[in-house]
Amino acid sequence: MPRIAIIQFPGSNCDFDAYHVLKEVMHLNAELVWHTEFKEGKYEAAILPGGFAYGDALRAGIIAAYSPAVKEIKRMDREKKPILGICNGFQILTEAQLLPGALLRNASTRFVCKWISMRILTSRSAFTKKFAKGDVFQSPTAHGEGNYYIDPAGLRQLYDNDQVILKYCDQAGRITPEANPNGALDNIAGVCNLEGNVAGLMPHPERASERILNPFRNEKARMMFESMREFLTGKRGV
Repeated sequence: MPRIAIIQFPGSNCDFDAYHVLKEVMHLNAELVWHTEFKEGKYEAAILPGGFAYGDALRAGIIAAYSPAVKEIKRMDREKKPILGICNGFQILTEAQLLPGALLRNASTRFVCKWISMRILTSRSAFTKKFAKGDVFQSPTAHGEGNYYIDPAGLRQLYDNDQVILKYCDQAGRITPEANPNGALDNIAGVCNLEGNVAGLMPHPERASERILNPFRNEKARMMFESMREFLTGKRGV
């Protein structure tokens, strides 16, 4: 069974959430790995969890982006292994230039913590394979710097290359300004790299992957991790 690393930085605080879903709920071979002990050759996939790596000193994700662990992540990317950044992990991946764009301070300048809806724009990434385009699901979000931005040329390239994987929407799937929790450009909640093996999103699917924890009483968010499993195995339902 493929080994999946959940990389822990000083300040990570959603690492055990991701571990619980992968290990205890989905019964995958997931391991919590301290950042100084992470070795790329041992793992087939990696999760960069939410939190406040290095206390968000300087700006969110920037110190972790230059850590030896992320150098190993870049080696994994060259081998086209699946890599997911959730919240702070998304910030790290953009700062490391593994994903395009940047995460700015929320437009409200306030920390946002609430359940939101997202609409799937593409199923071509390693983490959206099991969704259909247009699917809607809910997850909690909790961040102060989730305002996605990219310049106009970069935005056109994202759409041309089908790299926008998620947008904030209402429960009916309508993409509206009111559904945008942080001012993100074009309601963008998540993107992937050109090859589709690296993805990042601000909401927390690991916190919505069990019906008992989800006020919408579904497990759709878990499909992001099921998609990763399918990407790793090349089979459905393995």
